[in-house]
Order: sequence, then structure tokens, then C-alpha cells
Amino acid sequence: MVRSPARLRAEDRTRLSSDGGRPSMAAPQRPSGLRLWLRRRRGLLRPALYALLGLGLVGAGAVTVSALDPAGRFAWLGENMAEVAGAAGLTVNEIVVRGQQNTPRELIRAAIGVGRGDPLLAFSPTQAKARLESIAWIEQAEVQRHLSGNILIEIHERKPFAIWQRQGEFAVVDRDGRVVSADTLDAFGPLPLLVGDGAHKLGATLYDALSREPEVRRRVQALVLVNERRWNLRLHNGTDVLLPEAHEAAAVQRLGELQRSSALLDRPLVAIDLRLPDRLVVRQNPAPEPIAEPPKRRGGSSRG
Repeated sequence: MVRSPARLRAEDRTRLSSDGGRPSMAAPQRPSGLRLWLRRRRGLLRPALYALLGLGLVGAGAVTVSALDPAGRFAWLGENMAEVAGAAGLTVNEIVVRGQQNTPRELIRAAIGVGRGDPLLAFSPTQAKARLESIAWIEQAEVQRHLSGNILIEIHERKPFAIWQRQGEFAVVDRDGRVVSADTLDAFGPLPLLVGDGAHKLGATLYDALSREPEVRRRVQALVLVNERRWNLRLHNGTDVLLPEAHEAAAVQRLGELQRSSALLDRPLVAIDLRLPDRLVVRQNPAPEPIAEPPKRRGGSSRG
């Protein structure tokens, strides 16, 4: 222990008597029972105190170094502290991930960055949270580190809404139009199909209108955005339903009423045009031309 000069001067003043500065010859006081107990057990208390102090320094080392040394010149100090704590037995025991459904596990493992047996204090929950939330599937992540060696991770994923087709390429998007996957499409067959530039950001409103008309929705194969201005509904039987640029929800409701009254969607039509609010225009498949039968051969006279 090194005492500061100011403290030494203060102690010297308390030890001097008032008569000329000569040291006083007062008899030393007998130490109390607590002080005697501490002196006798000094050999045991000192290592315990150092151990507690070391754990406190290891736990705060990384934060202190990063705050006092933003340039990273002493970053090795925090790393060495974490390694010392790991050598002392403070390591990762178990990693528990909850809420994972569609996010690939290899992406989660890479974002966590540690495994069993790694130094626990070398793991940063804040950095792991940022890396997890950078994955397209993950909307929010909660990361907890416990001194027992367990790391708990709670994941809140984005919900797949539709499959977006653009220029021959497919991707899974959520309701906000964010692309969450461009690889695993086989598991998302029942999702609605959005076609065209910008369709992934505008399709949710139209799909909500279709959800209120289930007889129409179950016949729709794709929602096609035309010139980023208006929608066409491509039905499973090949019919195109042309919706107006505005008030498409009212047009879908009108289409549902026509289906209930006349089963319009079950007819073999090329197109149903609803772009005019007071008029319904349909185009039927042209009737096939009759095939002429070859002329029958008449019985001819034989040459004699």
C-alpha cells in the first residue's frame, strides 16, 4: 500500500504533541477484540479480498477500458481479463434460444459468437442483440447473460405475409414489404402471390379487402400491380379482374356481390372490367370455329 504525501502529513500532525513538536510518550491503546480477530485471520482474509476485487475488475474491465480508451489502444486488457475469468471457471455453460421458427440456426449461431466453454465475460449481450436484429427474419431480440454460465435469447420474428414475384425472381415479404427470405420458398406455398414492381409494399391493403370477401379470395391466384398504379386479380381459371385505380376495396365488395347473385367468377371469361363504377364489362372466350367435315365422296361412273 502506498500512502499519498497529503495523508502522511496529516498523520504526522496527529502524532505530534503540543510541547515543542516532540513525540508524545502516551501508552499505546490495547486493540479491541474485533481487531485482534482480524489480525489473527489476516492470512485467510487477504486472498479472499483479492479474489473479490479481481472478479469486480474483470466484470468492469471491458466497460471501463472501452469508455476510457475509445481508440482501442488498451482493448487487450479487457480481453485478458475475460480470459483470466474463463480460466478460473467463469465460462459459457448453456445457450437457450426461444422464439426461433423461420430464422436459420446457422445465422443465429454466427450472431451469438460464442459456444460452450468460451469465457462468459467475453460475450457482449449488447453486441449480440445488434447482430441478431440485423438478420432479416428477426424484428427484435432480447439477450441476457447470467453468472451461472447461461445465456438466454428471446427472438421475435417477422411474420411472412406473401410471396413477391418481380422479373422472374421470388422472395418472402412481411406486411410492411420487407424481404425476409429469398431462399426457402417451399414452406410458404399457401401465401398470396404479389406480382410487379412495388407490389410487395402495397399488397397488404388489397389483401385485407379480399379477406372480407372469402368467395372471391379463394379464387384469386395472384395480385398483379399494373404500372405501379392499379391492380389486376388473376383468378385460378385464368380470368383477369381489372380493378380501378382508386377505391379498389369497394370494387372487391362489388365483385363479391356479383359472385353471390350470378356466380360471375365461375364463368369462362377472359376479363371482368370493374374500372367504371357504373358499368360492368366482360369479355368472353371467343367461340371456337366449327370444323368443316371433309366432303363425302360421291359414287363416280366407272370408265368403260
